[in-house]
Amino acid sequence: MKKIIAVFLVWIFANLVFVAPVFAETVMYNTQTQKVHKTNCPHAKKCTKNCIKMERKDAYNKGGKPCKVCGG
Repeated sequence: MKKIIAVFLVWIFANLVFVAPVFAETVMYNTQTQKVHKTNCPHAKKCTKNCIKMERKDAYNKGGKPCKVCGG
């Protein structure tokens, strides 16, 4: 039982340390195509009319899909 609890705690810690910071990143979300771009992506730089800055987790919660160039 102690082993299961230890594994569970390690899993929670790993998710908090390694996964959470990735989703806190600011990205550009295209409201028309629902593509998520990193801020330095060439497609994000071209997008002016339909793109808004937001946190990555919020963009994916809105149904965003990663850009094929930068991986959003």
